Amino acid sequence: QVQLVESGGGLVQAGGSLRLSCAASGLTFRPYAMGWFRQAPGKGREFVAAINGSGGTTIQANSVKGRFTMSRDNYKNTVYLQMNSLKPEDTAVYYCAVKRGGVVSYENLYPYWGQGTQVTVSS
Repeated sequence: QVQLVESGGGLVQAGGSLRLSCAASGLTFRPYAMGWFRQAPGKGREFVAAINGSGGTTIQANSVKGRFTMSRDNYKNTVYLQMNSLKPEDTAVYYCAVKRGGVVSYENLYPYWGQGTQVTVSS
């Protein structure tokens, strides 16, 4: 059974940083692409970033380019989202998700999801 557990969320002031982690179990980690998505209050879920199995390819939403960096440690079965220069509009529940194969931004192509971690950025 695939399980994804996010951690690292919290309350931070605008301009601050947070690092989210997502630990995966129940799968052979390396062949799987991982994605981060977020859902702000009253809005739909949106793509943030994704990384391929080897970690050599990443894609990001335009809204986070230059501020967020996604990485993975295949020995620890964990992906990370380093978030810098946070803005109040980054406030959301952040979810990680996993799919076999290449990186995509379409949430419908990710069959497995974590429970989410809350990120709140105060102004």
